[in-house]
Amino acid sequence: MPIRVNLDVMMAKRRIGAGELAEMVGITPANLSILKNNKAKAVRFTTLEALCRALDCQPGDILEYTPDDAT
Repeated sequence: MPIRVNLDVMMAKRRIGAGELAEMVGITPANLSILKNNKAKAVRFTTLEALCRALDCQPGDILEYTPDDAT
């Protein structure tokens, strides 16, 4: 998928653990793990907003578009 979630990078920069972030955002640790491991098919804007608020970042700091080479 050409959209990558760089949540682990932002978490490392902010020195915040998965459990703490999940609690701050209001999602389960399992759902956070799905996002973190690029297994999510979608993300709600409310979740993205909560992640940006908790990590003090912009959506572009979390999401990255990398086009597929095979077109």
